[in-house]
Amino acid sequence: MTPREVFERLIAGVTGGDWDALPGLYAEDAVVVHPMAASREPLVGREALRRHFAAGAELPVRMSARDVVVHETADPEVVIGEFAYVGEATTTGRPFTVRNVFVLRVRDGLIVESRDYADHLRFGVAIGRPPGADAAGPTS
Repeated sequence: MTPREVFERLIAGVTGGDWDALPGLYAEDAVVVHPMAASREPLVGREALRRHFAAGAELPVRMSARDVVVHETADPEVVIGEFAYVGEATTTGRPFTVRNVFVLRVRDGLIVESRDYADHLRFGVAIGRPPGADAAGPTS
């Protein structure tokens, strides 16, 4: 898969709730950083990502990706995706919009590195987590 195709599958998997398939988009030793999350510790390795997405599967949300723009770069491994998760908390019906920018490095069809910029605080508030809680679940 091209970097663009991997990015598109990633956001389709998140919005479609295909949580079990998402770790397969990442290399065994992938590193994912959420610079805007309360916990800035990177997720290292596919197993860490499997746990991350399993937690995402438990979140009370229904959402879609909107305003998707993909920027292909001079580096054939790097793609930048801009988009918004638009949805609602299924427990409260509270709507939310969370804008995102993902910078992915894809090698041999797998994500080896990702920097996922998202407003985790806004997402946390929307799903009823207290301000300051790390709501990194479905953002990537």
